[in-house]
Amino acid sequence: MSKKKGNRPGVRRMGRILAFQVLYGFSMNPVEGREQLEAQFERNPQVEAEENELVRDFARTLFLGVTERLGEVDELVEKFSQHWKIARIARVELAILRLSLYEMVHTDMPVKAAINEGVELAKKFGDGNSKNFINGILDARPRE
Repeated sequence: MSKKKGNRPGVRRMGRILAFQVLYGFSMNPVEGREQLEAQFERNPQVEAEENELVRDFARTLFLGVTERLGEVDELVEKFSQHWKIARIARVELAILRLSLYEMVHTDMPVKAAINEGVELAKKFGDGNSKNFINGILDARPRE
């Protein structure tokens, strides 16, 4: 029996997965400017297939937040990944790190929850080492 009430946690998790998928695509085809970013989000096949407007809206907010602060987020990725340059990090892990670090720094999401969500994305979409890589970097995050 689930302790979750309502559909909010489900919407947020599904929105986070959708944002991750769009960020992954963005890593292969980066664009600039709010209008182009919004168009890239809307044209993504995963977004087009998502029927829940709340999921799409949450994913859009995350995607635009990450991409509008990409320089800052990527600096955090490089800072906490120590010897790893952005270009050497696999795209799946990079998209997860960008999303997770954005949520840690720019939203009210608790840090431990952001780490957990990042690790869950790594388990679902990464390879066998992804979850440890993500957890190690996110655990070296900025502390308040």
